[in-house]
Amino acid sequence: MSKVIVVTSGKGGVGKTTTSANLAAGLAMRGHKTVAIDFDVGLRNLDLVLGCERRVVYDFVNVIKNEAKLQQALIKDKRIENLYVLAASQTRDKDALEEEGVGRVLEELKTMGFEYIICDSPAGIEKGAQMAMFFADEAIVVANPEVSSVRDSDRVLGLLAAKTRAASGGQSIKSHLLLTRYNPARVKKGEMLSVEDILELLGIPLLGVIPESKVVLLSSNKGTPAILDEESDAAQAYLDVVYRFLGEEREQRFINEEKRGILARLFG
Repeated sequence: MSKVIVVTSGKGGVGKTTTSANLAAGLAMRGHKTVAIDFDVGLRNLDLVLGCERRVVYDFVNVIKNEAKLQQALIKDKRIENLYVLAASQTRDKDALEEEGVGRVLEELKTMGFEYIICDSPAGIEKGAQMAMFFADEAIVVANPEVSSVRDSDRVLGLLAAKTRAASGGQSIKSHLLLTRYNPARVKKGEMLSVEDILELLGIPLLGVIPESKVVLLSSNKGTPAILDEESDAAQAYLDVVYRFLGEEREQRFINEEKRGILARLFG
Protein backbone atom coordinates (compact mmCIF):
# COMPACT_ATOMS: atom_id res chain seq x y z
CA MET A 1 0.00 0.00 0.00
CA SER A 2 1.32 3.45 -0.91
CA LYS A 3 1.70 6.24 1.61
CA VAL A 4 1.92 9.95 0.79
CA ILE A 5 4.08 11.91 3.26
CA VAL A 6 4.40 15.68 3.23
CA VAL A 7 7.55 17.25 4.68
CA THR A 8 6.53 20.75 5.64
CA SER A 9 7.34 23.81 7.75
CA GLY A 10 6.06 27.31 8.24
CA LYS A 11 9.48 28.93 8.05
CA GLY A 12 12.01 28.61 5.25
CA GLY A 13 15.58 27.43 5.73
CA VAL A 14 14.88 24.90 8.46
CA GLY A 15 16.17 21.86 6.55
CA LYS A 16 12.98 20.63 4.93
CA THR A 17 14.46 19.70 1.56
CA THR A 18 17.44 18.06 3.26
CA THR A 19 15.02 16.07 5.38
CA SER A 20 12.99 15.04 2.32
CA ALA A 21 16.14 13.86 0.54
CA ASN A 22 17.46 11.91 3.53
CA LEU A 23 14.10 10.38 4.44
CA ALA A 24 13.54 9.26 0.85
CA ALA A 25 17.08 7.89 0.60
CA GLY A 26 16.75 6.08 3.92
CA LEU A 27 13.44 4.46 3.02
CA ALA A 28 14.86 3.35 -0.33
CA MET A 29 17.97 1.95 1.40
CA ARG A 30 15.61 -0.17 3.50
CA GLY A 31 14.22 -1.67 0.29
CA HIS A 32 11.09 0.45 -0.15
CA LYS A 33 10.37 1.85 -3.59
CA THR A 34 10.32 5.59 -2.89
CA VAL A 35 9.92 8.80 -4.87
CA ALA A 36 10.65 12.33 -3.68
CA ILE A 37 8.66 15.13 -5.35
CA ASP A 38 9.74 18.77 -5.26
CA PHE A 39 6.65 20.99 -4.82
CA ASP A 40 8.71 24.19 -4.62
CA VAL A 41 7.81 25.33 -8.15
CA GLY A 42 9.90 28.28 -9.29
CA LEU A 43 12.92 27.39 -7.15
CA ARG A 44 13.75 23.65 -7.44
CA ASN A 45 16.35 22.50 -4.91
CA LEU A 46 15.59 18.83 -4.23
CA ASP A 47 17.38 17.69 -7.40
CA LEU A 48 20.49 19.62 -6.27
CA VAL A 49 20.52 18.02 -2.83
CA LEU A 50 20.14 14.58 -4.43
CA GLY A 51 22.78 15.32 -7.06
CA CYS A 52 20.68 14.81 -10.19
CA GLU A 53 20.20 18.42 -11.37
CA ARG A 54 21.92 17.77 -14.72
CA ARG A 55 19.56 14.90 -15.49
CA VAL A 56 16.34 16.94 -15.29
CA VAL A 57 14.68 17.07 -18.72
CA TYR A 58 11.00 17.10 -17.79
CA ASP A 59 9.55 18.16 -14.45
CA PHE A 60 6.50 17.81 -12.21
CA VAL A 61 4.59 20.63 -13.95
CA ASN A 62 5.26 19.12 -17.38
CA VAL A 63 3.53 15.96 -16.18
CA ILE A 64 0.63 17.84 -14.58
CA LYS A 65 0.09 19.78 -17.83
CA ASN A 66 0.33 16.57 -19.93
CA GLU A 67 3.44 17.92 -21.67
CA ALA A 68 5.40 14.79 -20.72
CA LYS A 69 4.71 11.32 -19.42
CA LEU A 70 5.47 10.53 -15.79
CA GLN A 71 8.03 7.91 -16.83
CA GLN A 72 9.90 10.59 -18.81
CA ALA A 73 10.13 12.92 -15.82
CA LEU A 74 11.08 10.41 -13.12
CA ILE A 75 14.81 10.30 -12.42
CA LYS A 76 16.21 7.07 -10.98
CA ASP A 77 19.03 7.54 -8.50
CA LYS A 78 22.30 5.96 -9.61
CA ARG A 79 23.51 5.16 -6.08
CA ILE A 80 20.44 3.87 -4.28
CA GLU A 81 18.19 1.20 -5.69
CA ASN A 82 14.47 2.04 -5.32
CA LEU A 83 15.00 5.84 -5.10
CA TYR A 84 13.44 8.20 -7.67
CA VAL A 85 13.09 11.99 -7.95
CA LEU A 86 10.46 14.16 -9.63
CA ALA A 87 11.92 17.66 -9.95
CA ALA A 88 10.05 20.95 -9.74
CA SER A 89 9.86 23.45 -12.58
CA GLN A 90 12.06 26.53 -12.38
CA THR A 91 10.13 28.46 -15.00
CA ARG A 92 6.53 28.24 -13.74
CA ASP A 93 4.87 29.60 -10.63
CA LYS A 94 2.96 27.78 -7.92
CA ASP A 95 -0.38 28.40 -9.69
CA ALA A 96 0.70 25.61 -12.07
CA LEU A 97 -0.04 23.14 -9.25
CA GLU A 98 -3.68 22.20 -9.76
CA GLU A 99 -5.47 19.86 -7.38
CA GLU A 100 -6.74 17.59 -10.16
CA GLY A 101 -3.32 17.34 -11.80
CA VAL A 102 -1.43 16.72 -8.55
CA GLY A 103 -3.94 14.05 -7.55
CA ARG A 104 -3.64 12.34 -10.93
CA VAL A 105 0.17 12.19 -10.72
CA LEU A 106 0.07 10.78 -7.16
CA GLU A 107 -2.42 8.10 -8.19
CA GLU A 108 -0.23 7.13 -11.15
CA LEU A 109 2.78 6.81 -8.84
CA LYS A 110 0.75 4.50 -6.60
CA THR A 111 -0.18 2.28 -9.55
CA MET A 112 3.55 2.12 -10.42
CA GLY A 113 4.19 0.46 -7.07
CA PHE A 114 5.77 3.30 -5.13
CA GLU A 115 5.43 2.51 -1.43
CA TYR A 116 6.40 5.96 -0.18
CA ILE A 117 5.76 9.26 -1.95
CA ILE A 118 7.65 12.07 -0.20
CA CYS A 119 6.25 15.55 -0.97
CA ASP A 120 8.86 18.25 -0.30
CA SER A 121 6.71 21.28 0.43
CA PRO A 122 7.69 24.91 -0.06
CA ALA A 123 7.80 26.91 3.16
CA GLY A 124 4.85 28.94 4.33
CA ILE A 125 1.11 28.61 4.06
CA GLU A 126 0.49 29.62 0.44
CA LYS A 127 -0.86 27.54 -2.44
CA GLY A 128 2.28 25.48 -3.07
CA ALA A 129 2.42 24.34 0.53
CA GLN A 130 -1.30 23.58 0.59
CA MET A 131 -1.03 21.51 -2.60
CA ALA A 132 1.87 19.53 -1.11
CA MET A 133 -0.13 18.64 1.99
CA PHE A 134 -3.61 18.18 0.49
CA PHE A 135 -3.28 14.49 -0.42
CA ALA A 136 -0.99 13.54 2.49
CA ASP A 137 -1.55 10.48 4.64
CA GLU A 138 1.05 11.63 7.18
CA ALA A 139 3.04 14.80 7.79
CA ILE A 140 6.53 15.51 9.08
CA VAL A 141 6.74 19.06 10.45
CA VAL A 142 10.33 20.29 10.41
CA ALA A 143 11.35 22.98 12.89
CA ASN A 144 14.46 24.57 14.33
CA PRO A 145 14.67 25.18 18.09
CA GLU A 146 13.79 28.87 17.64
CA VAL A 147 10.66 30.71 18.73
CA SER A 148 9.80 31.95 15.21
CA SER A 149 10.18 28.49 13.68
CA VAL A 150 8.05 26.84 16.35
CA ARG A 151 5.37 29.50 16.08
CA ASP A 152 5.19 29.03 12.30
CA SER A 153 5.07 25.25 12.74
CA ASP A 154 2.01 25.73 14.92
CA ARG A 155 0.32 27.57 12.03
CA VAL A 156 1.20 24.71 9.69
CA LEU A 157 -0.36 22.24 12.12
CA GLY A 158 -3.53 24.32 11.87
CA LEU A 159 -3.49 23.97 8.09
CA LEU A 160 -2.89 20.22 8.33
CA ALA A 161 -5.95 19.99 10.55
CA ALA A 162 -8.14 22.01 8.15
CA LYS A 163 -6.85 21.98 4.57
CA THR A 164 -6.16 18.36 3.67
CA ARG A 165 -8.33 15.88 1.82
CA ALA A 166 -8.55 13.85 5.04
CA ALA A 167 -9.76 16.94 6.94
CA SER A 168 -12.47 17.58 4.35
CA GLY A 169 -13.71 14.05 5.09
CA GLY A 170 -13.73 14.65 8.83
CA GLN A 171 -10.49 12.79 9.48
CA SER A 172 -7.06 13.86 10.67
CA ILE A 173 -3.62 12.88 9.45
CA LYS A 174 -0.81 11.77 11.72
CA SER A 175 1.80 14.49 12.22
CA HIS A 176 5.37 14.00 13.46
CA LEU A 177 7.87 16.59 14.68
CA LEU A 178 11.44 16.63 13.41
CA LEU A 179 13.85 19.06 15.08
CA THR A 180 16.87 20.09 13.05
CA ARG A 181 20.07 21.98 13.93
CA TYR A 182 19.68 21.06 17.59
CA ASN A 183 22.59 21.93 19.83
CA PRO A 184 22.27 20.81 23.49
CA ALA A 185 25.12 23.09 24.60
CA ARG A 186 23.30 26.14 23.23
CA VAL A 187 20.06 24.94 24.80
CA LYS A 188 21.89 24.81 28.14
CA LYS A 189 23.00 28.44 27.66
CA GLY A 190 19.44 29.51 26.91
CA GLU A 191 20.21 30.27 23.25
CA MET A 192 17.79 27.67 21.91
CA LEU A 193 14.49 26.16 22.98
CA SER A 194 14.69 22.72 24.54
CA VAL A 195 13.01 19.63 23.14
CA GLU A 196 10.64 19.62 26.11
CA ASP A 197 9.64 23.26 25.51
CA ILE A 198 8.89 22.60 21.83
CA LEU A 199 6.93 19.42 22.49
CA GLU A 200 4.83 21.28 25.05
CA LEU A 201 4.11 24.07 22.55
CA LEU A 202 3.29 21.90 19.51
CA GLY A 203 1.82 18.81 21.13
CA ILE A 204 2.81 16.28 18.45
CA PRO A 205 5.10 13.25 18.83
CA LEU A 206 8.83 13.63 18.27
CA LEU A 207 10.14 11.65 15.32
CA GLY A 208 13.75 12.67 15.81
CA VAL A 209 16.40 15.27 16.50
CA ILE A 210 19.06 16.12 13.92
CA PRO A 211 22.13 17.66 15.57
CA GLU A 212 23.72 20.86 14.33
CA SER A 213 26.40 19.44 12.03
CA LYS A 214 28.66 20.62 9.20
CA VAL A 215 28.08 17.27 7.51
CA VAL A 216 24.52 18.24 6.57
CA LEU A 217 25.59 21.37 4.68
CA LEU A 218 28.62 19.70 3.07
CA SER A 219 26.52 16.75 1.92
CA SER A 220 23.86 19.01 0.42
CA ASN A 221 26.50 21.00 -1.44
CA LYS A 222 27.97 17.78 -2.84
CA GLY A 223 24.58 16.44 -3.91
CA THR A 224 24.92 13.43 -1.63
CA PRO A 225 22.36 12.68 1.10
CA ALA A 226 24.03 12.90 4.51
CA ILE A 227 22.52 9.52 5.43
CA LEU A 228 25.09 7.86 3.15
CA ASP A 229 27.93 9.09 5.39
CA GLU A 230 27.19 6.42 7.96
CA GLU A 231 29.93 7.46 10.39
CA SER A 232 28.55 10.95 10.87
CA ASP A 233 26.18 11.96 13.66
CA ALA A 234 23.80 13.47 11.09
CA ALA A 235 23.57 10.16 9.20
CA GLN A 236 22.92 8.24 12.41
CA ALA A 237 20.22 10.74 13.38
CA TYR A 238 18.49 10.45 10.01
CA LEU A 239 18.75 6.65 10.12
CA ASP A 240 17.07 6.72 13.54
CA VAL A 241 14.28 8.83 11.99
CA VAL A 242 13.76 6.32 9.19
CA TYR A 243 13.66 3.37 11.60
CA ARG A 244 11.17 5.13 13.87
CA PHE A 245 9.01 6.13 10.90
CA LEU A 246 8.89 2.47 9.92
CA GLY A 247 7.66 1.61 13.41
CA GLU A 248 10.87 0.43 15.07
CA GLU A 249 11.80 1.48 18.61
CA ARG A 250 14.87 3.69 18.79
CA GLU A 251 16.13 5.66 21.76
CA GLN A 252 16.19 9.43 21.16
CA ARG A 253 19.77 10.59 20.77
CA PHE A 254 21.53 13.96 20.34
CA ILE A 255 19.24 15.62 22.89
CA ASN A 256 21.75 15.83 25.73
CA GLU A 257 25.20 17.37 25.73
CA GLU A 258 27.94 14.78 25.36
CA LYS A 259 30.33 14.51 28.27
CA ARG A 260 33.81 15.52 27.14
CA GLY A 261 36.84 13.50 28.12
CA ILE A 262 39.58 15.01 30.25
CA LEU A 263 41.89 15.54 27.25
CA ALA A 264 39.16 17.29 25.30
CA ARG A 265 38.45 19.55 28.27
CA LEU A 266 42.14 20.37 28.70
CA PHE A 267 42.99 20.93 25.05
CA GLY A 268 39.59 21.45 23.35
